[in-house]
Amino acid sequence: MKRAKFDLFMSLSRQRSLQVLILFGFLYLFLVGLEVPFVFRNGFSLVSQDGFGTGQFSKSFVLDSEEELEEKEAPNRPLDVPLMVPNQSKTERKIREIKSPLSSLVFDGSYVNMTSNDGFSGILKSAKEAFEVGKKFWKELELYKKEVGSIVESNKTEECPHSISISGSEFLGKGRMMVLPCGLTLGSHITVVGRPKRAHQERDPKISLLREGQFLMVSQFMMELQGLKTVDGEDPPRILHFNPRLSGDWSGKPMIEQNTCYRMQWGTAQRCDGWRSRDDEETVDGQVKCEKWIRDNDTNHSEQSKASWWLNRLVGRKKKVDFDWPFPFSEDRLFVLTLSAGFEGYHVNVDGRHVTSFPYRIGFALEDATGLSLNGDIDVDSVFAASLPTSHPSFAPQRHLDMSNRWKTPPLLDQPVDLFIGILSAGNHFAERMAIRRSWLQHQLIKSSNVVARFFVALHARKDINVELKKEAEFFGDIVIVPFMDNYDLVVLKTVAICEYGVHVAFAKNIMKCDDDTFVRVDAVIKEINKIPENRSLYVGNINYYHKPLRNGKWAVTYEEWPEEDYPPYANGPGYIISSAIANFVVSEFDNHKLKLFKMEDVSMGMWVEKFNSSSRPVQYVHSLKFSQSGCVDDYYTAHYQSPRQMICMWNKLQQLGRPQCCNMR
Repeated sequence: MKRAKFDLFMSLSRQRSLQVLILFGFLYLFLVGLEVPFVFRNGFSLVSQDGFGTGQFSKSFVLDSEEELEEKEAPNRPLDVPLMVPNQSKTERKIREIKSPLSSLVFDGSYVNMTSNDGFSGILKSAKEAFEVGKKFWKELELYKKEVGSIVESNKTEECPHSISISGSEFLGKGRMMVLPCGLTLGSHITVVGRPKRAHQERDPKISLLREGQFLMVSQFMMELQGLKTVDGEDPPRILHFNPRLSGDWSGKPMIEQNTCYRMQWGTAQRCDGWRSRDDEETVDGQVKCEKWIRDNDTNHSEQSKASWWLNRLVGRKKKVDFDWPFPFSEDRLFVLTLSAGFEGYHVNVDGRHVTSFPYRIGFALEDATGLSLNGDIDVDSVFAASLPTSHPSFAPQRHLDMSNRWKTPPLLDQPVDLFIGILSAGNHFAERMAIRRSWLQHQLIKSSNVVARFFVALHARKDINVELKKEAEFFGDIVIVPFMDNYDLVVLKTVAICEYGVHVAFAKNIMKCDDDTFVRVDAVIKEINKIPENRSLYVGNINYYHKPLRNGKWAVTYEEWPEEDYPPYANGPGYIISSAIANFVVSEFDNHKLKLFKMEDVSMGMWVEKFNSSSRPVQYVHSLKFSQSGCVDDYYTAHYQSPRQMICMWNKLQQLGRPQCCNMR
């Protein structure tokens, strides 16, 4: 009897289990029926990053075609909670459409006193004129786009000359400059016939460093390959600076100094002072960087070498005898100099003899060298350039821009963002902007719209560049055009425009300013910001304390411009962050005509923050050397003076190694 009851119980249990399994089966099919259409509609990017989405499942999807490699439409942020399909319309985030790339910053020039001699009024006068010209240029772009575009197209088909020859008088009449329309290419060479002038008395303290009333006898000249000037007021880049000093060098000996200057910052000089480069030092296309020449104390040895050389030649000895040459330049003596472009660098020959070789440096390309200048103590007889490229120069955007949808900026969402990054750029910096798009703008925080970045560019003096800039802005959607004629002293207006956009358009909690040669580690910057309590106003960067204005030289600041002896604490311009409260204060002061504008934009920001700090809630200053001012440092937050090639290299290292590393390649 017990056995029968047990069998009946087991039979009922199996039936219940089978019913439960069938119920689960139907429920599973129902859920799969809901999930599969959703996945196909929205893509596989919603699959959890912690599950099979990064495991074997993802490995079966291989993207080969260019179309497949382009960015697909997908949610802009990783989801913190599972997506509920029935309520999907409630969780969608609204996207704001920005119709025009033009900045909404308005400069009211009616209040500017054009007769005032106040130190801060000079920049206001320049700003008024620049905005008036910029307004006219923008109207031309809007109304006569087709006409300007046809001019650009006709210019693109124009070929550059294969060789150029000018006399000394023509060279002098052109401002001691030979224009190389398409730059240089491998194998190009330039020959200069000239004569150094006799030494003259030099009393300039920047050269002689002598006491008052003393002088130094100096004879030197400079031959430079120059690139396109970026903005008015800024010197063009020196792609090669070749400076023979016959007399007047601090060493007291004749020497040749070579260098480069990128974005108004000089590199490390290569000095040739009569000693041949060491055997273990790197060569340039097999040539030493510096050849040997006779120094003052080598005269007797030189005469002995010459005599020995002729004696050995007469008696038929085969033993090689070194022959020393004098310094290649002499006062009032004609010379023939040839500069040639090799695989690894530039080579200089004088009177048929190799003198120096200078390796190419990062940030420069041969086609960037669009001009040759000769200045100083030299009379030029003629200049001849040959084997020149005939294609369009490198400022043509089609040589740098990758017009692919994958580089377009993510949409701007209708909600506040954690950080807005304003990147200062110039109209013809197509390569710099493209390198940033292909590197740190691909960070997930930016792709998900938690962080928003925009380039801020003023109008260029060249109409064709403005046309291409507008096309670039409309395609990529990441450029804000500030409608004034670009000028180095007016960079501060772009900073105001960054504050205005960050507060009124991006609704950002914090605003960062950087340059287009700055590499930014977005996640590291966010972590640095998050260390500060949310209720505090912040000013983060590489902060300078007690810096004094330079009263002499190229960067001189007059007492009218800055009457005080010290600058306020200010963060270096290549990368700093302010809170939205400070940015809002800056915009409000600007709108009310109370904002003081100074030609050094980073000092201006320090001045504004100091005023905000004294009139509003306290500001927390955070200083870090990892916001690098002069290049790249270990574990950087920002790295300055990075070329487009370095940008890509640094991004690749971040992706491959998972840690920051500098790219100091040559």
